[in-house]
Amino acid sequence: MNTHIVTGVAGFIGSHLAEALLQQGTEVIGVDQLNDYYDPHLKHSNLVILKQYANFKFIKADIQELDWRELLAAVDVVYHQAAQAGVRASWGGGFRNYTERNINATQVILEAAKQTTSLTRIVYASSSSIYGNAVTMPTPETLCPVPVSPYGITKLAGERLCWLYQQNFDVPVTALRYFTVYGPRQRPDMAFHKFFKAAIGGEAISIFGDGKQTRDYTFVRDIVAANLAAGKTPAAIGEVFNIGGGSRVTLIELLDLMEQVMGLPIKRNYLENAVGDARHTSADITKAQKMLGYVPQVSLLEGLTQQWQWIQSLYV
Repeated sequence: MNTHIVTGVAGFIGSHLAEALLQQGTEVIGVDQLNDYYDPHLKHSNLVILKQYANFKFIKADIQELDWRELLAAVDVVYHQAAQAGVRASWGGGFRNYTERNINATQVILEAAKQTTSLTRIVYASSSSIYGNAVTMPTPETLCPVPVSPYGITKLAGERLCWLYQQNFDVPVTALRYFTVYGPRQRPDMAFHKFFKAAIGGEAISIFGDGKQTRDYTFVRDIVAANLAAGKTPAAIGEVFNIGGGSRVTLIELLDLMEQVMGLPIKRNYLENAVGDARHTSADITKAQKMLGYVPQVSLLEGLTQQWQWIQSLYV
């Protein structure tokens, strides 16, 4: 039986990815620190789902404190999803969490992978935040990254470490640049989750800027499909791929669609632009289509409906 590791396994994307692997019969070792960046209860709820599978093993630990050479000895693929998330929270005194969890933790895994003969792939979860205010829309992978947030800086640094280890030690790394992921189990600090929750409580949401900023929204099931393809496509080694959902809309259009899905109004409180937020994101996914066979399957309306059903299970 193949053995795969998923870091950040109790999180939003990590739990969905682990569940998909477990359903395929893969043995999954999940690693998660279970820190309190957001309510750990949500992480424990995700773990309850995963622990129903006999082929799941959970390790609660800080990535930097594990013996990765021993852990990787009989592992085929590592899906490195663990990270300190949040663009706005990356300014200020908490920045050390970003360097430790996004850069140092990645280096520890890569260093151990140098000595591992069984490993066929490390799939590194990168971010569209590395592009910053991209001058080309849709944005191709060849565009020079210019992050506009400390978070983006650390995700780019982790990505660059991957290439150093791949080029110098043949560590089989692939990187995926996610564009605004949403869906069930989304973190409570992320926009869709906050918007839905506010509407239920009749509270106003904060809109930074004029609401005309755009994002390329990607449903979590499509992110999982991209990871699974990246983990088994030989030509993906040493390559980076944009993973977008093809659902680029303005924030105002998004809120109108959410109101349609909920049948509830969303009160809006307009504020100044937030420092570190990119104005627009749009993924050119041509490369992922050609090399990974990646084609997003879930429309924004369908995805929002699924997330709304999940949100109601939490708050209604």
